[in-house]
Amino acid sequence: MTTPARLVVLISGNGSNLQALLDADLPAEIVCVVSNKADAYGLVRAQNAGVESVHFAKRADETRQAYDERLADFVAARRPDYVILAGWMRILSAAFLNRFPNRVINLHPALPNAFSGVRAVERAFAAYQRGEVESAGVMVHLVPDEGVDNGPVLASESVPIRKEDTLQTLEARVHQTEHRLLVQTIKTLLANKESHAHRSALRLR
Repeated sequence: MTTPARLVVLISGNGSNLQALLDADLPAEIVCVVSNKADAYGLVRAQNAGVESVHFAKRADETRQAYDERLADFVAARRPDYVILAGWMRILSAAFLNRFPNRVINLHPALPNAFSGVRAVERAFAAYQRGEVESAGVMVHLVPDEGVDNGPVLASESVPIRKEDTLQTLEARVHQTEHRLLVQTIKTLLANKESHAHRSALRLR
């Protein structure tokens, strides 16, 4: 019987994408949820699901690199197959990323090469009102380095902006797409990993 993959999820806020993962029928176990914010509601979601939940605060005298090294040590101890950034609002440095090559996955509410960084949906909506774009979007991508929202894309989906949309209705549809696309992408990734492991095992026989 195959051992379920182990996921560590990093959050900073409400955790609705975390909830989508918790509710999904994944061939994986979320073994820990980490937040850099003490009041992140995602920690409550993790507790309600019986998952280890940790507020991992940056110390006042701590450099960004030192924090990321300490965070990497903590996460590595949970032996994750993948680290999922689901609304994690800190840019991770090489001190963290180099510990988990090709295993850190980020969700961003924009299409590739569009509206990287914060307030992506708000900026897409403003661009639509100026006649510059026709859609917002969502992407799931690997995080190989400190570039912001620009790693190798695993999946993306356009979210058309309707003329009757408000920022709130657009954000709601983007969030719905985020939840679905993140779950689908993780399922595909895990299935491919399992298939690769199976083929490797056959070759060793």
